[in-house]
Amino acid sequence: MRPVRTAFAGALLGTLLLAGCGQGGTTTTASAPTTTAPASSPGAFPVTIEAGNGKVTITKKPERIVSLSATHTETLFAIGAGPQVIAVDEQSNYPPEAPKTDLSGFKPNVEAIVAQKPDLVIVSDDLDKVVAELGKVNVPVLLQPAATKLDEAYEEIAELGAATGNQAKADEVVAGMKAAIDELAAKAPKDKRLTYYHELDTTPYAATSKTFLGQIYGLFGLTNIADKAPDAAGGYPKLSAEFVAQADPDLIFLADVKCCRQSKDTLAERPGWQNLSAIKNDQVVQLDDDIASRWGPRVVDLAEAIGAAVSKAGTS
Repeated sequence: MRPVRTAFAGALLGTLLLAGCGQGGTTTTASAPTTTAPASSPGAFPVTIEAGNGKVTITKKPERIVSLSATHTETLFAIGAGPQVIAVDEQSNYPPEAPKTDLSGFKPNVEAIVAQKPDLVIVSDDLDKVVAELGKVNVPVLLQPAATKLDEAYEEIAELGAATGNQAKADEVVAGMKAAIDELAAKAPKDKRLTYYHELDTTPYAATSKTFLGQIYGLFGLTNIADKAPDAAGGYPKLSAEFVAQADPDLIFLADVKCCRQSKDTLAERPGWQNLSAIKNDQVVQLDDDIASRWGPRVVDLAEAIGAAVSKAGTS
C-alpha cells in the first residue's frame, strides 16, 4: 500500500483555498502506483492505473478530460495533454490557456461535471464522494492525492502520462524536474546552517520538515524552526508570534502573498518581529502562493526561489 497522503495543510488549507489561496486537499489512502498496458507502445490502450481510488482502467485515449485539480491541470498541459482537456476547475489558473470554468474541486457538482461529457475526470480529493457519484454514471475518475514527497509527485506525473497517452512526454518532464532540482540543490551553499520559516498564512501556520514543502527545503541544507514548535507532529503547526521571534530565522518564505498581501513590511508591523534577522537583513522571500501550494512540474520554480534565497544569504 502507498503511504497515506496528506495535502499541504489538510482541512486548514482547504478552507484557505476556498478563499483563493492556492490549492490543498484532504487525507486519502492510496495503493502503490502501477500502470499496465500492452508492451508494444507506451501510449497503447487499454491502460490500468492504480490510483488513490484503486485500479482504474482506461479503454481508449481520452479526448474530453475534466480536471478538478489545479496541480493536475498544470501537469496535463506540461505533458502535452492540453488539447485533450475540455474543462478545468475554478482554481486552475495556470497555464493561462487552460479552459477554466466555474466547476469546483472543493464543492464538486456531479451534474455540472457530467454536462461536460467527459471521458476522464481527474481529482486530487474525493470530496462529497464525487468518485463514487461519477462512477454511478460510468464516468472514469482518477484520484491522485496530494504528494507528501517528491517521488510521489513524479509518480503522479508518470501516471497521468500513461492515462492520457502521453507517457514519453511525461517521462521527459519528470527527468527534467529531477535534473533541475538536483542541480539547484547541489549549487546551494550549506556551510552556514541557515534556519528558515515558511509561512502558510497570517494565523500563522507553518510547515515542518516532514511535509512535502519541508522536504524540498531540506534539499538545500536548511533547518526548519517549525520542527520545534508545539504540536508539530501533524506537520502544520500553528505558531505564536513569540515563537517565531524567539527562533529568529535567517530566512522567511511567505506563501501568503497573493491571498493576504504579506511582505517584509507587513511582517515588521507584527508585535516583536521588527528586529528579526530576516527582516533586518532583507532575507524575506515572497513566493508565488500557487507554486508554493502545488506539487506539479512548477515545483522546480519553487526550488529555484529557495536556491536563490539560500545563495543570497550564504554570501551576505
